[in-house]
Amino acid sequence: MRLSFVYRSFTLTSAAIIAVILLTMPTCAQNSPTNTSRPIRVGIAWQPSADRLNLLISTIEAAGAQPVALPQMRPACLGYDNDRVSDRYVDTCGIILQQYADRIKRDTYHGTPAGEIMDSIDAVVFTGGGDISPTLFAQPEPWHGLEADRNYDAARDASEYLTMAYCLDHDIPALGLCRGMQMLGVISGATMIQDIPALMDSLGKTYNYLHRPPHSDNPRTHVPHNVTVTSRDSHLWRAVGVDTIRDAPSWHHQAIRSVSQTPLRVTGTTTDNGVTIIEAVERTDKRWVLGVQFHPETAVKKHLTGAPDANRYMTLEEGLAYFRALIRAARDKNNNKF
Repeated sequence: MRLSFVYRSFTLTSAAIIAVILLTMPTCAQNSPTNTSRPIRVGIAWQPSADRLNLLISTIEAAGAQPVALPQMRPACLGYDNDRVSDRYVDTCGIILQQYADRIKRDTYHGTPAGEIMDSIDAVVFTGGGDISPTLFAQPEPWHGLEADRNYDAARDASEYLTMAYCLDHDIPALGLCRGMQMLGVISGATMIQDIPALMDSLGKTYNYLHRPPHSDNPRTHVPHNVTVTSRDSHLWRAVGVDTIRDAPSWHHQAIRSVSQTPLRVTGTTTDNGVTIIEAVERTDKRWVLGVQFHPETAVKKHLTGAPDANRYMTLEEGLAYFRALIRAARDKNNNKF
């Protein structure tokens, strides 16, 4: 495994520290944006799970690029205890208090070392994970009230918001996976569904748990379901080359509700009992920014490791297609082909 760090942050996670010890920084020649022969460097937005980081590292390597674990980005308005946001800045669920969320949305990455962190990064992947602080929504909402989903990670919310803002402002190709797609929706001004089962209940619909099993179902098992690609003139269709994505691994209870009056457009959906859930969005004002509400990296891992249930999900090549499309977009940008 070859993993490089572009910035030795004051907030490296334990997994990142291990990687820094084991691996070396790239040379100055490699850092040059005009050196198009070097491998494409795909950053993995900071998050504290070593397992999730390792999953993305192996997937990006299998797709043909060099993974780079990005350090944590910290807005100036928050205080920290080690890698965690200090208690005074969050509520009892860990949600960023509104006054600080407003400042994060206003200032984004300005005043941080984001430029140094992102200097040699060609593209970024935003991974799956827990719910995003609803105070960061364009239209802030209170906590959804689900006890099983009350442990928010304010440090990750803030870091990803800043990283996503930097990618969008600097037109860096980006791929959002599940929570990553939701963060793309949040920063782009979309309205959000905080709980799909609650939405279905409010509509008088029976929910078939198409997107995530009930909480009583353990251990975690991703639900395979199909996704309709709604436009052939899209990054999504050009990545996968099909009108129906079959057996996409899914694990989420939140989603984007509407992209109306945003720079997003919907390019993938599923419909369950008459209710359509957005499964893919793209930024129309950027070179290449795609979010998918499922987990192709999970299918990749299952096939690479020979998991007994691998054939329940999309194939290895189908799972890698999203990352290869991201890599192509980064290479095209570097070669001025956009």
